[in-house]
Amino acid sequence: MKTDQKTQQNQKDEAKSSTWRVSVAPMLDWTDRHCRYFHRLITQRALLYTEMVTTGALLYGDVARHLDYSSHEHPVALQLGGSEPVDLACCARLALEWGYDEINLNCGCPSPRVQRGAFGACLMAEPSRVRDSVAAMVEAVSGTIPVTVKHRIGVDHEDSYGFVRDFVGTVSQGGCETFIVHARSAWLDGLSPKENRDIPPLRPEFVLQLRRDFPELAFVLNGGIKTGQQIGEWLPQVSGVMVGRAAYQDPWSLATWDQEFLGSADSAAPEREIVEEQMGAYIAEWKAKGLHPQAITRHMLNLWKGQPGGRRWRQVLSDSSLLSTLSVPELFATARRARLSAELDEAMESNQPSQLGQLGQPLTASACV
Repeated sequence: MKTDQKTQQNQKDEAKSSTWRVSVAPMLDWTDRHCRYFHRLITQRALLYTEMVTTGALLYGDVARHLDYSSHEHPVALQLGGSEPVDLACCARLALEWGYDEINLNCGCPSPRVQRGAFGACLMAEPSRVRDSVAAMVEAVSGTIPVTVKHRIGVDHEDSYGFVRDFVGTVSQGGCETFIVHARSAWLDGLSPKENRDIPPLRPEFVLQLRRDFPELAFVLNGGIKTGQQIGEWLPQVSGVMVGRAAYQDPWSLATWDQEFLGSADSAAPEREIVEEQMGAYIAEWKAKGLHPQAITRHMLNLWKGQPGGRRWRQVLSDSSLLSTLSVPELFATARRARLSAELDEAMESNQPSQLGQLGQPLTASACV
């Protein structure tokens, strides 16, 4: 390869790596627009994914309900579930029209419901169909946004490295240049979706070998990554890292990503109190539109996880009676008082200073208008 060609390839590799460097996984029933808005307040640069949206839901359902989102969520990718190239191409055009930054095809979900629809992890047994689906989507968007594939390393007894290598080799022929690999097999017969997230053994070495065998492609590692330390350990070895349940269950872990991994070393770190205020304003806005606050508060219950008073704060935002009867400013003021009261109790027991002077202060008026 000539020097200028090498330089171009290196620049291309760096661009791919920066795009998918750290991301939050698509999670059904979890990563809806409200969850993504919350996550975006904590990390400005990580790539966010929608929960899976089926082609049928877009072709025969309420498109706006499934695709509408806040402009603050960018960069944000749409994950599609489907297996018919024509249908996927139509949905890819919709993704482009709605301004998504990426289209991702789900080839990893082991749910029986998904299997009945002939998509998800079972598509790994049909690499030619996946290749044709990818090609149809790439053509539909004229290559203006990337089409990626999220998949497992195997299905049932087809779990050799050669199986996933051949899958990637075939699918890449359709124009997919980035593969997000959950480094476990999907055991479709005998395990529940929850068990499929834990029981099949992790084999990240397969992802490293894929990167060696396909140096022109980008590979994002997913599965079993929970901490910033793990992210830092894997990033030099792969094109990117995708975090799943840990990002949802401990959302404040995202607060260091921009500074540590995404090139924002000089930017100010977010503050929990500010994020809480911003979410209060957001919830008030949606409540005025008729949405019940619980549809949003459910995503942010772990904001104060591990902090003094965090459990009391969570209890207030989980209380169905308070959610239904209090205004949004009253709800958050009550949660804040409960947290600070519990913090004071803990401080008195350990003789540590607390935020006693702030105990009676509600959120600022601007936060909950």
